[in-house]
Amino acid sequence: MKEGKNIDKKSLRILKDKQTDWNELAKDCVCFANARGGFIYIGIEDNENLPPKGQKITNRNWPDIIQKNITHRTINVGIAVTIETADNQAEYIRVQVFRNAQTIASTTEGKYYIRIHDECQPVPPDEMARLAAEKNAFAWEEQITKKVPANRYDEQKRIVFLREIRNSQRVSNFIKEMSDDEILDFYFFQKNGYLTNLGILWIGTRTDRASLLYPPAIQVIRYDENDTKVWKLLLDDYFLNPKELLERILNDVPDWQESFEISEGMFRKNIPFFPIEVVRELVVNALVHRTYTTRGDIFINIFPDRMEIHSPGPLPYGVTPANILSQSVRRNEHLSKVFYDLGLMEKEGSGYDLVYAKLLGTGKPLPVVKETDDRVTVIVKKQFVSTDVVRLMDRASNEFSLRQKEIITLGILSQQQSYTAVELSKLLNQSEQSGLRSWLGRLLKFNLIIKTGKGKGTHYSVNPEFMRQINFKGKTNLKNIEDYRLEELILKDVKAYPNSRFGEIHKRIGAEINQYKVKIMLKTMVDKGILATKGERKWTKYFIKQNTQENE
Repeated sequence: MKEGKNIDKKSLRILKDKQTDWNELAKDCVCFANARGGFIYIGIEDNENLPPKGQKITNRNWPDIIQKNITHRTINVGIAVTIETADNQAEYIRVQVFRNAQTIASTTEGKYYIRIHDECQPVPPDEMARLAAEKNAFAWEEQITKKVPANRYDEQKRIVFLREIRNSQRVSNFIKEMSDDEILDFYFFQKNGYLTNLGILWIGTRTDRASLLYPPAIQVIRYDENDTKVWKLLLDDYFLNPKELLERILNDVPDWQESFEISEGMFRKNIPFFPIEVVRELVVNALVHRTYTTRGDIFINIFPDRMEIHSPGPLPYGVTPANILSQSVRRNEHLSKVFYDLGLMEKEGSGYDLVYAKLLGTGKPLPVVKETDDRVTVIVKKQFVSTDVVRLMDRASNEFSLRQKEIITLGILSQQQSYTAVELSKLLNQSEQSGLRSWLGRLLKFNLIIKTGKGKGTHYSVNPEFMRQINFKGKTNLKNIEDYRLEELILKDVKAYPNSRFGEIHKRIGAEINQYKVKIMLKTMVDKGILATKGERKWTKYFIKQNTQENE
């Protein structure tokens, strides 16, 4: 039981009778209510799965006290508080916070918060409208405003859905043994004798699907070098449900068959320009995570040098282009479950991992994610970084059976050959060294990458020995410059430009060299007596000592 978007753990010591920080607990409840709901376990430490052995809740009135204080300090927050007994017979307090699906929760002081991953974050005023829009999107799936009777469905679509659910390896036997109507109830396809919006979308008739506010439509357009349309696949007649739309895209677009051939010894290997797994995952994301309360078609634009997938609406609240690799929010929760249970998408939080791994694993650049007020655009470049990178990634993946995160990290490093720990953490959206460690995985153990330096000056780079084995040429830069060469560069620069500041020296000798490495070398040269300084901190200037110049 790890802390995350639905779970928070607190020590029993937070309950101090009149000294209890009720405002902090109220804030946490608001966070969960504005997100997906969740549980706060009071009496279980952050790094533990169970409460301390022998722990007892001596004051049996705590559930009523917590309920009363949270109710007085919050608006639109519903909770249920109980005393629970863990497997080790120790007791703890469970606070269940219910998701507020249609209104925004707040503290009585007028402050708004939301749970993002494992953190409680404030909602700034300019994001309130977006949060309100998200609430409408959450409720859309279960709405029955169209009053379509549950027995008015597309017979073939209903049969196929039920058959595929019962044949799916991701669905438990308990669900498979349900009756047809029970399965449709379980997946929120029907409610109170009517088809929900989700039910209409998946098993409804064409007429009812077309009557939805904004049913999904997809346009695939190919452009030539002059940005002139030369081919088009239009899927906007509402005959197809989301799964059938996905299948048409994957099967009827010839561009996914185009590939690039590289030689590997006596063999040749074809690598697709647009891996089908990447196309599938991005189209699934566009279908599953779009806002069905926002007008707009899904566009797949194919240019000579790239593919662009445009999806209506912004990213889910809490997800940005910078953190899309590490954050996952299901905007349409029930639609996501249908896609996952039918094997049409990866598990939650791993979709963009797969996209990154497939692209980097075949020597392609990272995808570019752009967000505007009304749509999200994902750009996948057609070209490869270089045939050397393709060979390096292919050999590493085959010889060492690399995991997804390891492929991503090695792929990023192979394209630039070297990154500092800070730069790599930023690319992977990891704020701590422990988080970066999981992305490095076994790469250090396999000697595929090497680590140099310490602290902020830590560098990770592809092992030169492995690159030599595959005759990797790559591009030349100063990121991995040896210390003695760096010292020589600095000495020549300061000799030519005496009384220079750090920033001036760094820019002239090579801005791609890690700044911490340059700072350490400057300090070392001062300690050795090679350089002298005047001024302090950012005003420090470096010059060559007189005796050093005389010796030269």
